[in-house]
Amino acid sequence: MEQMPLVSVVVNCYNGEKYLADAVKSVLSQTYQNWEIVFWDNQSTDRSAEIFKSYSDPRFKYFYASKHTKLYEARNCAIEKATGPFFAFLDVDDWWAPEKLEKQIPLFDDPEVGLVCSNFWIVNEQKKKLWKKHQQPAPTGRVLNDLLGNYFVGILTLIVRRAALESLSHPFDSRYHIIGDLDLVIRLGIEWKLDCVHDPVAFYRQHGNSESHKHRQLQVDEWKRWLGEVGEIESVRSCSGWYRMKNEYVFTNALNQVILGDKKKAYDLARTLPWGKPKVKLLLSMLFPTSYIQQRFKR
Repeated sequence: MEQMPLVSVVVNCYNGEKYLADAVKSVLSQTYQNWEIVFWDNQSTDRSAEIFKSYSDPRFKYFYASKHTKLYEARNCAIEKATGPFFAFLDVDDWWAPEKLEKQIPLFDDPEVGLVCSNFWIVNEQKKKLWKKHQQPAPTGRVLNDLLGNYFVGILTLIVRRAALESLSHPFDSRYHIIGDLDLVIRLGIEWKLDCVHDPVAFYRQHGNSESHKHRQLQVDEWKRWLGEVGEIESVRSCSGWYRMKNEYVFTNALNQVILGDKKKAYDLARTLPWGKPKVKLLLSMLFPTSYIQQRFKR
C-alpha cells in the first residue's frame, strides 16, 4: 500500500455552526496529514458555510446541495466528490484525537481489510461526564456474526476502503436517515475483514439534538424495514447473532413505546423477549411515571 494514501474525510452538515469549528480543528490537528475534507452542506441556513470557508486550506472542499436530502443520501453525494482511496466520516458535532488517522490507516496493509474502526469516548454535555464506549477490545477479522450480535462500530471512527465500497451494489442506502451506517457496515462485513484500533481515538458528543435522539420512532421504523430486507440474505440469516439483533430491535421498539407513554404496547413487546437484562430493564421502566422517563431520555 502507498505509504501515506489520501484519506477523504466526509463531513455532512445541516445547520451545524455550534460545533463545526471543533470538528474541523480536530482534522487539522491530525498527525497524519494526507487528507482532504469533503464538506457537504445540506442547505444549511446558519453560519456553517461561513465558518468552513473561513479556513484557507486547499484540502478543504465545499459543496452545496441542490436540494435538502436525508442524511445518507447526502453522505452518498459527498462520497461522489471524494478523490481518495479511503473514506473517513466525521459529523459536525463529533471530533477526533490527533492520532486517529495515523493509527488506523496502517491496518489497511492487509488487502482483505475493507473497513477499520476504533473505540471512542462518549461525552455527555448535560451531565458533564466522559466514558469509554467499549470496555473490552472489539473483535477483528471476519466479524459478521459479532456485528450482528453486538454492533460496535461508531461512524465517527469508521474508515472504508474505496475498493470495498465499490464492491457493493450501492454505498449508503439513501432511504435511511438514521441506520444507514449500520446497514453499510453489515453489508461490508459479509465479504470483507474488519480491523480496529482498540484505543479510543474519537469523541462522540451526546446531546439531545442528535438525529437519532430526535427521531426515535423513525429509527424503529427504519430498523424494522431493514430487518425484513437483510433477513433475506442467507449469510446473514444463518448467523446466531442475527437473532440477537432482532431482539435488540424489539427492545428498542419497546423502550420507545415506554417513552411515548404506551406502556401496554411496550409490555406486549417485552413479553416476546427472552429473560435477561434488557427485559428486566424494560419491565422496571414501566413502573416509573411516563413524565420521568421522558425527562430522563431528554438528557
